[in-house]
Amino acid sequence: MLNIETLRPVIEASWGRDTCDPAGRDQWRPENPSGSQCSMTALVVQDLLGGDLIHAEVHMNGAKVWNHYWNRLPDGTDVDFTADQFRFLDGATVVNDKVVHRPPEGPRRCREEYELLRARVLTALGEEQAG
Repeated sequence: MLNIETLRPVIEASWGRDTCDPAGRDQWRPENPSGSQCSMTALVVQDLLGGDLIHAEVHMNGAKVWNHYWNRLPDGTDVDFTADQFRFLDGATVVNDKVVHRPPEGPRRCREEYELLRARVLTALGEEQAG
């Protein structure tokens, strides 16, 4: 059965510059692979584990600088595979979290990155199941 412990390393191995939000692509670095991956990752996790999408604002020095997404699983557990991206942002705070609904037509932004990440994760999971 698929769970967080099984899914985490598969998602982390699937991230790359080509799966991150284009707005953060120039800042993406292999030493911070979760950078700008949150929205795509949260959608893929929701695809596989269900639950809600959570959106919040990232503030630095009292001003909003970015958006952040993670998951609340059906059992109420919050799961944020990309939280460690903030270790490189001194003083960043994540505030004003709320449940947001996924557009029925799929993501409006970063659709290609989401589809690429999803395909990589599903392929890796399929190979794990076969192996």
